[in-house]
Amino acid sequence: MRFALALTAACLSSVASAQTPPAPSEIGAAIAADMDAVMTLYRDLHASPELSGQEVNTAAKLAKRLKALKFDVTEKVGGTGVVAVMKNGSGPVLLIRADMDGLPVVEQTGLDFASKVRTKTPEGIETGVMHACGHDTHMTAFIETARLLAARKDSWKGTLVMILQPAEEVGKGARAMLEDGLYTRFPRPTHAIAFHDAANLPAGTIGYTPGYALANVDSVDIVVKGVGGHGAYPQATKDPIVLGARIVTTLQTLVSREQDPLDPAVVTVGSFIGGAKHNVIPDEAKLLLTVRSYSDETRAKLIKGIERIANGEAIAAGFPDDRMPTVTVQDEFTPSTYNPPEFSQKMAGILTAHFPAGRVEQVRASMGGEDFGRYYRADKTINSFIFWVGGVPADQYAKEQKGEISLPSLHSPFWAPKADAVIGTASEALTVLALDILKRD
Repeated sequence: MRFALALTAACLSSVASAQTPPAPSEIGAAIAADMDAVMTLYRDLHASPELSGQEVNTAAKLAKRLKALKFDVTEKVGGTGVVAVMKNGSGPVLLIRADMDGLPVVEQTGLDFASKVRTKTPEGIETGVMHACGHDTHMTAFIETARLLAARKDSWKGTLVMILQPAEEVGKGARAMLEDGLYTRFPRPTHAIAFHDAANLPAGTIGYTPGYALANVDSVDIVVKGVGGHGAYPQATKDPIVLGARIVTTLQTLVSREQDPLDPAVVTVGSFIGGAKHNVIPDEAKLLLTVRSYSDETRAKLIKGIERIANGEAIAAGFPDDRMPTVTVQDEFTPSTYNPPEFSQKMAGILTAHFPAGRVEQVRASMGGEDFGRYYRADKTINSFIFWVGGVPADQYAKEQKGEISLPSLHSPFWAPKADAVIGTASEALTVLALDILKRD
């Protein structure tokens, strides 16, 4: 996942406030007292990542912790997913989610607990594995939140459904858990909350976005079918390289000339594969696209436009009917994430009242993807909210604002968040929101 969040100017004040923090709240003080153990767990998770759908050891070690907190724990939901339920009288049902998977990235942070894990991808490619998207901070804050809420059962009533989700990075984990009965085998949530660390917010800053927060993410393949031959005799061929280039160029008009500028969209050709020798015109070329949108209507319009342009350019180039390009939308689809605005503003108000001034900011929506949105899409009566927690150390953030350095993004082999700030802020925020949602009359 990759985020491109924009901060209001007030975030600079959060850097200054982080240097002279006020006295912590009772929950903040409890987290501070736990921090040594919390960071031990974080370092262990960071050093031992597992790829999407392979989170066997991660799930087992965290399930053990949840059982020790007296949750009713079910493992292997939707593959390696974990569902932990704690019932505490009648009331709302709150789902809290963290994702578990790492990425096929060779870590280059230089941390003394950096991942040295090597494995093979499902495609058989040997690779390093790294929590380059910060899911290790998500899981650690999740466990601390579970501990805080389990210790405060006299302060809330209702049902906690805390889930550890696999395969977020490939857009399959939420769907797999839902298809495996998340809403039928377990209490159906009335509310759902989660957070994601951010690589361009100051450490400990909370960002939120009402409405669409993250985009639909589609992977689209276009196979251009030509008639190959000798490069010296192009008249005897149907060149898929030239047709592919025409398709790439015309695709740019989908957003620039067909899309409402106030309804953002992205169509990016990330790969153009074709041919193997200087003087041979191949019989096939392949384009790999990422397509981003917010609404389902825009998504459908973009995909239909890609199909139209691919076929239209082929017709214009004189390709025969049996050599029309094929357009395939891959199954690896992540739907957009929507924060119902009224509920989002309520949650933001709770966080703003709890944290010091400048710590909570509204940010713009991102074209990144996150499959947390599936939990709301599966039942739109659910009040759903995902927020960001910044991980950039204050000194680095200040230098970046002055243009002195560039910050590593999520998915970078150099991404090393200020983990104690991310985990402490996130676990406090999740706990405060949970206690409000599940508050006693």
